[in-house]
Amino acid sequence: MGVRRAAKAIGEFLMETIGEAVAEVILSLFACALLAGLALIAYLSWSFSPRLTVAGAGLLGLFLAHGAWKTFRDPAKGRRRRGLAAMTTTGFTLTAATAVFLLFYATGCNCL
Repeated sequence: MGVRRAAKAIGEFLMETIGEAVAEVILSLFACALLAGLALIAYLSWSFSPRLTVAGAGLLGLFLAHGAWKTFRDPAKGRRRRGLAAMTTTGFTLTAATAVFLLFYATGCNCL
């Protein structure tokens, strides 16, 4: 009985270790692909129109700043975020989550 239990425990440990390694590789590849896609969008946008790219980056910055302001500001008592506030808060949260993901996984990307 002890041998079977030990073999089962070793098998589970190996499967968990291999699963974590595969997941790490998949997340790193996804981060590199996301980073490459963002760089391609920036390059194509700049080559199409530098002025429009700067204007779009400014508008995106205002959008994210408004979302950050609404995220960290306490809403009035009994009121929920609606309309533009809900949209900018969601946009800021998704952008911040993507930035943290890229910070952790894209730093190991050797494509830079």
